[in-house]
Amino acid sequence: MAITNCSSISISKLDFPVSCSQNINNKPSISSIPICRKSVSTKKFFISVKTPKSCGYISNSLVNDYSIDETSKESTIQVPIEVKTSMWNWRGYSIRYQYSGNSGPALVLVHGFGANSDHWRKNLPVLAQSHRVFSIDLIGYGYSDKPNPRELGVDNFYTFETWGCQLNDFCKDVIRDKAFFICNSIGGLVGLQAAVMEPQLCRGILLLNISLRMLHITKQPWFGRPLIKAFQNLLRNTAVGKFFFKSVATPESVKNILCQCYYDTSQVTDELVQAILLPGLEPGAVDVFLEFICYSAGPLPEELLPQVKCPVLVAWGDKDPWEPIELGRAYGKFDTVEDFVVLPNVGHCPQDEAPHLVNPLVESFVARHANVEN
Repeated sequence: MAITNCSSISISKLDFPVSCSQNINNKPSISSIPICRKSVSTKKFFISVKTPKSCGYISNSLVNDYSIDETSKESTIQVPIEVKTSMWNWRGYSIRYQYSGNSGPALVLVHGFGANSDHWRKNLPVLAQSHRVFSIDLIGYGYSDKPNPRELGVDNFYTFETWGCQLNDFCKDVIRDKAFFICNSIGGLVGLQAAVMEPQLCRGILLLNISLRMLHITKQPWFGRPLIKAFQNLLRNTAVGKFFFKSVATPESVKNILCQCYYDTSQVTDELVQAILLPGLEPGAVDVFLEFICYSAGPLPEELLPQVKCPVLVAWGDKDPWEPIELGRAYGKFDTVEDFVVLPNVGHCPQDEAPHLVNPLVESFVARHANVEN
């Protein structure tokens, strides 16, 4: 596929429309960007504690503006919420995670492709009011280690099985308890895979715009499969892949990509762009990127959902240009899925674009199942 100005380049059906006309040698000024260092740190968030009239999850499976109590915003209490960052040694690799909250059910927030635990910065301190909340950088992303798959002697390292094992081990080693998985995009497949592998560790899964994996090899016509494999080989084994990565790993391209998948583009702030971009500039990030966009095998959501034993709630931003809600509605028909919730006027990353809808949805889902044994 030729890379042209404003071309749409499919990345694991994330169809990232990226502008490639800029000078790829124009790198972001690191001196102007606060670097997140690999050490234990503490953040304090001041949030507004509200008592909404409804929980954000209503019976007609549509979360709308009226499900949030606007009048309650007038009387709020500022409460300092401490969010800590730490590192966990997993199989010899350093894994970053953030955590907050001292009581209540455990929640693990799982990010999507190209993101990291900072993508949950608007959710973690709010949910920590009544839960023990953890957000984790999957290996290869964020500030977790990024081992080169070519040096590991395996065909594919960055797979849902790898990340599913990581998530389960995190529950056993760090949380030391079973947990609810709150997942966005490809993180949804990670949560499902983990729940299938060790069902005793998962109390429930909330899927936010789960990846449909439209570039999966089984979803391609037979005559197109050799072309896909040839293109993947070109990206992984020639300079084309690294050229493509360099064109994407710039502030301008990251902002452009985010503006495509956020319906409310005012939420695409410089803080968000930096949070996504900076880990992508670390050594090894390009190898992870190329490995995953060439990963067209592995499980599909429709294969994992029937195997899951815990309750599942599916929620979808109805303005998602990458994972159309018309296709997503099919996941609401599985027996294990209790409902399909529409998030109006929201794009692919509801947790960051519309936390006022997602946070109450998480709280109500967890409350319904917190005292239920799977």
